[in-house]
Amino acid sequence: MADFLLFALLGGIGVALVAGPLGSFVVWRRMAYFGDTLAHSALLGIAVGVLFDLNFNLAVISCCVILAVLLVSLQRQRLVATDTLLGIMAHSSLSLGLVAIALLDDVRVDLMEYLFGDLLAIAPTDLAWIYAGGALVLLLLWRLWNPLLAITINEELAQVEGVPVTAIRLALMLLIAVVIAIAMKVVGILLITSLLIIPAASARRLASTPEQMALFASLIGSVAVMLGLTASWHWDTPAGPSVVVAALFQFLFLYSLPLRRA
Repeated sequence: MADFLLFALLGGIGVALVAGPLGSFVVWRRMAYFGDTLAHSALLGIAVGVLFDLNFNLAVISCCVILAVLLVSLQRQRLVATDTLLGIMAHSSLSLGLVAIALLDDVRVDLMEYLFGDLLAIAPTDLAWIYAGGALVLLLLWRLWNPLLAITINEELAQVEGVPVTAIRLALMLLIAVVIAIAMKVVGILLITSLLIIPAASARRLASTPEQMALFASLIGSVAVMLGLTASWHWDTPAGPSVVVAALFQFLFLYSLPLRRA
């Protein structure tokens, strides 16, 4: 196997492994729009990285984290509905990033790479970011698993039981922000949320416990990466979108199966 294919496979599987459990919470808590908003802000992070000559991963993580904190804070206000607020912030941050990049003199940025990913261009340094960031996210997710399940089932009851609901909700948003930063190279800003929610939604069809759903989501995401890379190699299609299409086909296949009887 050529090195670039091996790096692409390892990088894609690394992202799928961490996106599965985290995507399960995105599906359970109906946070797909939150994920989109954070993903769109990643392009603004790219512009900041170019402007201040910062590492792109750090710039994107910083920008996503700031927006995540802002989102959690603004959720408390009652002037604007949450979905309206998310729509405003998602498209505004994406547009700000595009305008900022366009205004940067003597700088050429391949927007297609960041918008739709460049899985076949993953380098060893990208793998280091993916696996180091993924290990950190999985460790924190493991430590916060029970509180996250508690606020997912019933936030009011969890608060009565002493769970710091706001802090746990913020922690979940920050974990999503980190995954968006490390997944940007794989499927791009516009498709990151799909890699979070499609494998998790597919796993929901098979699982009977939260832990099973998280595990199945990681496995389904990994299979989608392998199928997408295979399709990209044989039919010369873009790798990132091919992975998402493979995940979609798995979703359609699983939901075409008859329901299991209890």
